[in-house]
Amino acid sequence: MLDFKTIADFRKDNGKAIRNVCREFIVLCRQLNLFSEAIVAIDGSKFKAVNNRDKNFTTSKLKKRMEQLEESIGRYLAELDRADRMPTSVTEGKVSRLKEKIAAVKVQMQRLNEIGSQLRAAPDQQVSLTDPDARSMATSGRGTGIVGYNVQTAVDTKHHLIVAHEVTNLGHDRTQLSSMAKQARSAMETERLTVLADRGYFKGEEILDCDQAGITTLVPKPLTSNSKAEGRFDKRDFIYIAEDDAYRCPAGQSLIRHYTTVEDGMTLHCYWCSVCPTCPMKAQCPTGKERRIKRWEHEAVLEAMQGRLDRQPDAMRLRRQTVEHPFATLKPGWGRRIS
Repeated sequence: MLDFKTIADFRKDNGKAIRNVCREFIVLCRQLNLFSEAIVAIDGSKFKAVNNRDKNFTTSKLKKRMEQLEESIGRYLAELDRADRMPTSVTEGKVSRLKEKIAAVKVQMQRLNEIGSQLRAAPDQQVSLTDPDARSMATSGRGTGIVGYNVQTAVDTKHHLIVAHEVTNLGHDRTQLSSMAKQARSAMETERLTVLADRGYFKGEEILDCDQAGITTLVPKPLTSNSKAEGRFDKRDFIYIAEDDAYRCPAGQSLIRHYTTVEDGMTLHCYWCSVCPTCPMKAQCPTGKERRIKRWEHEAVLEAMQGRLDRQPDAMRLRRQTVEHPFATLKPGWGRRIS
């Protein structure tokens, strides 16, 4: 029977050969003209590593563990003090066991101090003892998580073949879109490519990178505002007029550009209208003096993508039925739940 170490060693010792087999498979698919539609769906799924959660440390987990050990030492020392005060009430055997426990806890404290040094040196402030490159990451269940890997795949929509894959230790998908799209295009040897992905991949810089590389993207934008639910206007109710470089609000007023700023490395233009305080529809806007809208300098790329999504309402259904089922087939076969 194969155990995890046998499988891990096989992958490590034969990594180059495995990649060559995957490469030859893709070559065969190209020769059979299986990638003619040049449309792929990208998705990621979390796979549990051998490293369990008790052997993965972050700064907060290390601090909590050390506090627990300090409490244990304090409790053992209190027991020894009681034995000194009332020697007849505590047996020698119990005193000996208490001293052994204190010595064991001190060894653990020393080990945690060493892990603390590794944590401070780690770029992401995280250390895994069994699988050094595995990372703690959240899963779909609330308050749950695993120590493992985020496996990315790009699957063609016609034959559901995995054309590109990547194993990462990032707990999110936001920075994976352009990399996976470019890998898929290279594997398929096509000039044009359309990529479908879910909201977890929405990141302006990634979509811009794809656009500049000539890759067409279809990624819905996450809805983070509660304005609609609260009966107020949100940004989608304000129409950008390119020739005027201004926004038209639901009341028909123009929000003009007042200044430009840089936030998180992104150049943003800020727009507002001076008549907001006297507008009869003011109650449906935010409670500030005027409604301000920030526009990314490359916002047109995102607007063009949203236009494509509006014209292709079944795009996300195609994404789901293309890229999610390979993971749904693999994981239950290994006795793992989907995450």
